[in-house]
Amino acid sequence: MLDPKKIEEIAKHISDAIPPGVKSMAEGAEAKVKQVLQTQLSKLDFVSREEFDVQTQVLVRTREKLTAMEERLAELEKQLREQD
Repeated sequence: MLDPKKIEEIAKHISDAIPPGVKSMAEGAEAKVKQVLQTQLSKLDFVSREEFDVQTQVLVRTREKLTAMEERLAELEKQLREQD
């Protein structure tokens, strides 16, 4: 899930960028921006860094197994050709 502190930080930067005159008219703009950001970001298909790292390791192990199986298959095919 997304870090709420990071969302608050982004919302604060956006709120700070609003000119003072507009800012006074838009009381609670930071909270509204944060709410909109959270809503929109939750719609995106994100995975956590931890989940990404786990899946990367699974992929590495799967690739190693596939390579080993390909080598074994090549060896078996070689043995079959030698028998004929």
